Amino acid sequence: MADHPTAGERPVPASGERPAPASGERASSAGGERPAPIVVAGAGPVGLITALGLAHHGLPVVVLEEDERLSPDTKAGSLLTRSLEILHRYGALPPVLRAALRVDEIGEFERATGLPRFRVRTDALAGDTRFPFLANIPQHHLEPVLRDELERRAPGALRMGHRVTGFRQDPDGVEVTAETTSGPRVIRGSFLLGCDGGRSSVRGTLGVTVEGRTLEERYVLVDLEVDLDVDTPRDYPYLGYFSDPEEWVVVVRLPHCWRFVYALKPGTPEPDEAELRDRALRFLGEVGPSRLVGCNVYRVHHRIASRWRDHRVFLLGDAAHLITPMWALGLNTGALDTSNLVWRLAWVLRGWADDRLLDGYESEQLPVASLGSGKMAEAARAVMAHRGAGVTAMTEGGWGTAQTRTLLGVRLDVDGTGDWGMVKTGDTPAPVRRGDRAPDLPLFGPAGEVHLHDLCADSFVALYFTDARRAPLVPPPDSPALRQYVVSRWDVPPGSELRDRLLLDPGERVRLRFGVPDDTLVLVRPDGHITAIGPFAPRGGEGLAEDLYTAVTDRQPPAPFPVR
Repeated sequence: MADHPTAGERPVPASGERPAPASGERASSAGGERPAPIVVAGAGPVGLITALGLAHHGLPVVVLEEDERLSPDTKAGSLLTRSLEILHRYGALPPVLRAALRVDEIGEFERATGLPRFRVRTDALAGDTRFPFLANIPQHHLEPVLRDELERRAPGALRMGHRVTGFRQDPDGVEVTAETTSGPRVIRGSFLLGCDGGRSSVRGTLGVTVEGRTLEERYVLVDLEVDLDVDTPRDYPYLGYFSDPEEWVVVVRLPHCWRFVYALKPGTPEPDEAELRDRALRFLGEVGPSRLVGCNVYRVHHRIASRWRDHRVFLLGDAAHLITPMWALGLNTGALDTSNLVWRLAWVLRGWADDRLLDGYESEQLPVASLGSGKMAEAARAVMAHRGAGVTAMTEGGWGTAQTRTLLGVRLDVDGTGDWGMVKTGDTPAPVRRGDRAPDLPLFGPAGEVHLHDLCADSFVALYFTDARRAPLVPPPDSPALRQYVVSRWDVPPGSELRDRLLLDPGERVRLRFGVPDDTLVLVRPDGHITAIGPFAPRGGEGLAEDLYTAVTDRQPPAPFPVR
C-alpha cells in the first residue's frame, strides 16, 4: 500500500501536537454531510465482513491491519448458514461460495466403533433459507476473497501495515493513531470498531477486562492432502465429529485438503510436523500418498469482555469473546456481532435513529456469545470427550437441530426482557417469536419473486398478513427506512391502490410458516430479526408500523429522499 496519506488520514506533526479535524469531517450525517469513515481495526474475517457490511449500507470505511499481508495461518474452516445469509445481505456471498465446499450433513460418530451417533441434515432448512448448507473454506482462503470483494466495493479502504497504537474520543468522533513504515498517522473516524482479535489493542486501550479461563489442553489443527474419495474412500461426512474419552477428533473436508482437529493432553510436548502428520494417518488407517500442507498448535480460551461499547468504540469477534472453537461457533458468532451492529451505525449516522439504538448491540449479543455460543461449545467439547450426557436439545428433531447447529435458531432479546435463545427443537418448524430471525421465504410482487431478507436488507419491513380483497388501509412504503407491504393469497387488479404494495403468498405458505393468524402485523429489522408481532385492524391500523418503528429507534421514519 502507498505510504502517503489518503482521505481521512494525516501524518502526526513532529511536535506530537494533533492537528484540528479536516474541514467537513463529521461523525453525523443528520445535517446532510457525509460522515467521517468508520475505522475498523483488524482485517481478519470479522473485520472484513464488518467492512463489507458498512459498505453495503453506504457508509465510508477504513480498515487498519497491522501486518503487511493477510495471515497465512491455518485457522477456522466452516461458515454456518446464518453467516452465509449475512454475506448474501452484504452482496459478498458469490465469490465465497465459488471458493468453498458446500456441505449438507454434519456427522457425529463414536471413534472406537465408527458407528454414527446421529447426524444433522441441513436440507431440513430448505423451507427457511436459500442456503440450506454450510460452506467449508479455511480462513487463509476466505480472507483474500473478502479482501478482494472489499476492494471492489470500497477501493482503498484496506490499509495494510497500519498498527493501531491509540485513539482519542470526542463528542463528534474518534481520532485513531496508527504506526506505519513511514511514521504515525492519524485517521479521523466517526466510530472505531475493534475487530483485532483475542489480543485486541483496542480492548486494551479501553481498559476492558476479559473474564473466563484458558483451557489446559491445547488444540492441534492438521491439514493433510490425501485421497479419501477414490482410491482409499472413507465416506466421511464433510464435517464429522468422532467422540472418544482418550482422543476425540474433528474431520473437515476443505476444498484443497482434509483437516483434522484434536486436543493435546496437558503437559504433552509440542509435536513436530512429522508427529502431527503421523497422528492424522493413524486415525485414517491405510491410505495412499499424503502431504502435510498446514498445521497449527494453539491455546483455547473461554473468555468474554466485560463490556463491548465505550461511547464511539465497539468490540466485535474475538476482541469481545474468545469461544472454544467447537461446532464452528467462534468465527460465526463474530459474524452475528457484525450483523447486529452495522445497521445500527447506519441508522444513527443517517439520522434515522437516536444514539440509544447502539446500546442494543451489547445487550443482545453479549448473552448470545457468553451464555449461548460459549456454553454450547463447552458442552460440545465435553460430549466429544465422553464427559457429559450431551446437549439433548441438539439431538431432538431434525429441523430444530439443524436450526441450532447453523445459528438460524438465534432469538435476540429485542426488548430487554431477558427473553433470548439459541436452541430450537422438534421435527417441524415452530411459529416465529419476537426476536427470532425471520424465515427467508419467497413472495411475489408485481414483477415477480422476491425474498423477505432482500426486502429488509437496508430497511425495516412491515408485513401485514391480511385479506387484500377487503381493501386494508396500509400506508404506502414511502420512507427509505420503513417499507410496508400487504401479504395475501388474494391478488388485486392492476391499477388498484394496493397493487404495488401487495406481496402474493400462494397457499398462504409464508403466513403458515410464520404461524400467525390473519390480520397480524410483523415488523422485521434490517438484520432480519423480528422486532414486533401483533394484531392490527385492517380498516383502522394506519400508523401502527410507524409507532413500532419509533419505539425501536426513538425517531419518526424519515420522509423520502428528495429527487435530484
